[in-house]
Amino acid sequence: MWKNFLVIIFATVILGPSLSYPNQDWKLFLIYLATILSVVLINTIAKKLFAYSVETDVNFSFWSMYWYGFSKKSHYNKPIPMAWLPLITSLFTFGNFIWMSILEFDVTPRPERIARRHGLYRFTAVTEWHIALIAVAGILANIILGIAGYLVGLELFAKLNIFYAAWSIIPLGRLDGAKIFFGSRKLWFFMLFVLVLTLLWGLTIV
Repeated sequence: MWKNFLVIIFATVILGPSLSYPNQDWKLFLIYLATILSVVLINTIAKKLFAYSVETDVNFSFWSMYWYGFSKKSHYNKPIPMAWLPLITSLFTFGNFIWMSILEFDVTPRPERIARRHGLYRFTAVTEWHIALIAVAGILANIILGIAGYLVGLELFAKLNIFYAAWSIIPLGRLDGAKIFFGSRKLWFFMLFVLVLTLLWGLTIV
């Protein structure tokens, strides 16, 4: 639990300066820091709650690149940490482009899932479909609260929620989008459609 909390805090510390750069206003920096913390918490708590409903646990870590191609041999000897990417993209584009997806998650079955009997067998494995649904839960939570933020006038909160959801749908490495894409391509395209509609709606009211 504490490890997950520290990962979320460090992710916030990385994303906060990335989003507020190159502005040097400390008040604005703190606003960005608090807002992105709430956005990341919304995403992770939604995943935790849905994972609990299907008798699994979710643990978060920083995103790492494990392979550079599609063949089984196209793997790095050691994973390459990608937590620095938001800072690098923000620095070199003067804050005009920020990579926001830096967290990945692993799913493990809870003891009650292992103990539960289904007919004559015990089903302990967590399927790609379950993992995809957990990822979707986080994205949907950001979309719903992003829309709510727009409706009540919290523009920054709304934008960061929608942007975080949009970055999360990218099917790369072990990011949420890849988990959804390989769990169900139909579900991935549906979520992409929902995000596009949300982004278009947001543009119409800005």
